[in-house]
Amino acid sequence: MATVAGQSSSSARAGRASAGLVARGRKAIKQIGLSRLIATALFLIIGLLLARWSWHVPLAQDAERALYDVRQVLAAPQAETDQRITMVTFNEETLRLTGRRSPLDRSMLARALTQLDQMGAKAIGIDILIDQPTPEDQILIDAFKGMKTPTYLGLATNKSNPNFMTLDQENFLRDFMKQTAPGNVHFTSIRLQADNDGVMRSWPNQPRDLPPLMANSLTQGYPQFRDYDGSIRYRLPLDKERPVFDKLPVELIAMPEVLEAMKPQIEGRYVLIGGNIPDVDQFTTPMSRMKSPTTGLVGETTIGLEIHAHLLAQMLDNIMPPRIPMWGLWLIAIAIIAMGALTSTANMRWWWLALALLVQAAIVFAAPFALQFKGMDTQGLPVFGWILGWIFAYSAVGTAARGIGSEQRNFAQGALGKYLPRDIAADILKNPERLSLGGEKREIYALFSDLEGFTKLSHQIEPEMVAFLLNRYLDVLSETVLAHGGTIDKFVGDAIVAFWGAPISRPDDADRAVQCAIAMYEAGEQFRRDAPEGCPPIGVTRVGVHMGEAIVGNFGGEGRIQYTALGDSMNTASRLEGANKYLKTKTLVSDTVEETSTLGFFRPMGRIAVSGRSTPMPVFEPVPHMGAEHVTKLTELLRRFDDEDVNALAELEAMVAADKDDKALANLVERLREVGPGGYSALDK
Repeated sequence: MATVAGQSSSSARAGRASAGLVARGRKAIKQIGLSRLIATALFLIIGLLLARWSWHVPLAQDAERALYDVRQVLAAPQAETDQRITMVTFNEETLRLTGRRSPLDRSMLARALTQLDQMGAKAIGIDILIDQPTPEDQILIDAFKGMKTPTYLGLATNKSNPNFMTLDQENFLRDFMKQTAPGNVHFTSIRLQADNDGVMRSWPNQPRDLPPLMANSLTQGYPQFRDYDGSIRYRLPLDKERPVFDKLPVELIAMPEVLEAMKPQIEGRYVLIGGNIPDVDQFTTPMSRMKSPTTGLVGETTIGLEIHAHLLAQMLDNIMPPRIPMWGLWLIAIAIIAMGALTSTANMRWWWLALALLVQAAIVFAAPFALQFKGMDTQGLPVFGWILGWIFAYSAVGTAARGIGSEQRNFAQGALGKYLPRDIAADILKNPERLSLGGEKREIYALFSDLEGFTKLSHQIEPEMVAFLLNRYLDVLSETVLAHGGTIDKFVGDAIVAFWGAPISRPDDADRAVQCAIAMYEAGEQFRRDAPEGCPPIGVTRVGVHMGEAIVGNFGGEGRIQYTALGDSMNTASRLEGANKYLKTKTLVSDTVEETSTLGFFRPMGRIAVSGRSTPMPVFEPVPHMGAEHVTKLTELLRRFDDEDVNALAELEAMVAADKDDKALANLVERLREVGPGGYSALDK
């Protein structure tokens, strides 16, 4: 009986616990709100898909490829010169000696083949297309007929490469091959297929209507490589003075008197014949992103013949690096999303949070490199996608969690709602038709402000303190906007979006917007100084202002005023606010604001390219404390610099030296040195 009673008690406790969990879950969903819950789930799904499929997403794909190329090169094996393979090439010196560039001198090729046959080559592959007649054709045909060494001539078809090989060229090549019978010459595929960014990373696809690839043809073995589509295993030279593959000029091999001397470098080896001409058959490889060990240059390309040599060496070594299976990639993606979500909800001190973020970042970046060094094929591993997925999960779940734990903050944002200046509000009461439900196009001055590091700060202090600080900060800056006659559009966390020029425009709206931006920065500085004791350091307030077209009106329905502005002007103001961080400024305005304002204290900060705009934008920093002489001098020096006055940069550097505390000016001069006259800085990453 006691056992039965104990079981009943345990069941009751389990039932109460389950009911409690359900109740807490319902409460959490209610606090979050259905729309936010759906948005959170949607962001988590997007994050999961990015963490799995980023190799197939534009822009993210470029980042994934760049990361793979770096780790592929860093993990590439270093090798002595391969004694199994020799390349014989037509180079610029060959073209000079023969006086022929295209087609290549076939009599030279014929003599070299005869010599290679006598030197005892194991097999010969020719990466040269015989696609048009020359006077030396019969000489080459006779050489082919006499070949005892298995020889493979490159074939390209009109079907597989219509942009490079016409049907007439293909027919000529096939007829030429028929004339070589009964020699020991056969067709082979020389088709190399780069990724759509032009980089050779993977083994090319081998259609069955083409003969086997040159590497397959030469070995007459390794059938597993017939359908292999993994990454090419490139090797780097162990000694920069000794290449991975010997590369001999064809004119040397064609000389009968060197037969015995060159025989040790040919006998028993696979010989690949092709071009080594700078502007022909050149491919970008992962090594092109790194400094060449031989030339010391970045961006060096590789001839197609050498890529065939790497393929052949990989086949001879029978190396097919394994990949993480699809189910494994899904498990990793789910783990990344879970890691981001859990981190965002962890209630920890800021230093523990920083440590957790560093550890997770190290894992994400180090794991792919470790796998590559262990011999795995990490092409297709969505490393950048993991980062994006983590960010999506962290942001989505963190926002939902703060929505549950920060009701006071939500109340502050809701209470502040939509504010209008008194004169505009009074005018709207008299003339309600000014608020058009459909919206109207207006020229406005858009302002976007943001408090640096507030999200990080909110993790370090209790929710009550977050709500207190946010209410206080938004109150101060809202009053500043209203005092300068601006319309508060919205609050986005600690950011404030405001505009001038609608629903009522004033002649001095440009000046009001600029003076408000300056006042908001100064109010933010005072807010920092007045922070409660024990509060972690608060960041600076940055502001961006832009003048442009927007659709303004009441978009919230007739029951509630939702007066807002939509359009590129708002986005550009946001970009300008963000650019402050990189330009070391606190307030930035666009050229359209500078041109329409009557204030004379704007100093130019160069040109920047921002997302969403097709042309670079001149930007200016309002500096009322510096005086007109400083602004005039800097403006003139920048004009002279753009006019390629060689002395202008030196004078700018002298200005920087004279005021070492002016970080924005120092940053401007540094950027000018990088971009040159007429250039611009691309700040969006």
